[in-house]
Amino acid sequence: MDKLREKVRKLLAEGKIAGYLGYIMQEGHPLPHLFTKERLAELDQAIVSPGAARYPLDKLLQSLAARYPEETFAIQVRGCDERGLNELYKWGQLEPDKVVLVGIACPQDQADYCECPGPWASVIDYGEKCQPVLKSKRVEQVAALAEAEAFQEWLAHFQRCVKCYGCRDVCPMCFCKECSLEHDALMSTGQVPPDTIFQLVRAIHMAGRCIDCGLCEEACPADIPLRVLYKKGNALVKELLGYDTGAPGGDISPWKISGEESTLGTKPM
Repeated sequence: MDKLREKVRKLLAEGKIAGYLGYIMQEGHPLPHLFTKERLAELDQAIVSPGAARYPLDKLLQSLAARYPEETFAIQVRGCDERGLNELYKWGQLEPDKVVLVGIACPQDQADYCECPGPWASVIDYGEKCQPVLKSKRVEQVAALAEAEAFQEWLAHFQRCVKCYGCRDVCPMCFCKECSLEHDALMSTGQVPPDTIFQLVRAIHMAGRCIDCGLCEEACPADIPLRVLYKKGNALVKELLGYDTGAPGGDISPWKISGEESTLGTKPM
């Protein structure tokens, strides 16, 4: 932890960042906190958030960047958070030269729970690399079901939805100014549970955008296994279009089409 704190302290003292978006313990609860040069002493209380208490820091960073577009901020990132940043760069929601990573490597138990194929950041300031989980048992269990059985199982899950929008509101990749989930032409209003199309529209929108942070599933009061659904969507996008969601580099999302002529196509089978 000392290494992480000293890195941030130096960045703030030298004026290389306007603030560090990390975590602090308040009355026994780990909470997001913006550390600044004016309150350097607070860095002694900076922590790495435990896996059981995580927040969408990428989403909070988008708000900071929009309010202070000329400033550079550091942010605590796990592997999934960095995948989110990579996607946000590609979608023009953040500028990579205005973001400094303070990287975390997740412990093995967290990686196993998340079935995470990349449970560490590209820069590690806390923790050590563990074994990645390259195959999702949860996805394989669903894939093994017969089509009719899988349909009934997902229908039962969707019927528990209370339409709280928690999955959307906590998602770092939900940044649209207008949301299809609130469009009267697509969704019935005043209906709980909502039509099945509610979950399917969001699932389609998350395919090739989901960074597999799992916050949607953790926020869901109905315990709908959203993560499995979105993992499968990402796998299909990778298989058919060759796009690896959250990977660094210049590959543009296949969904980033602005009305111009596109050469989008599937890979040869």
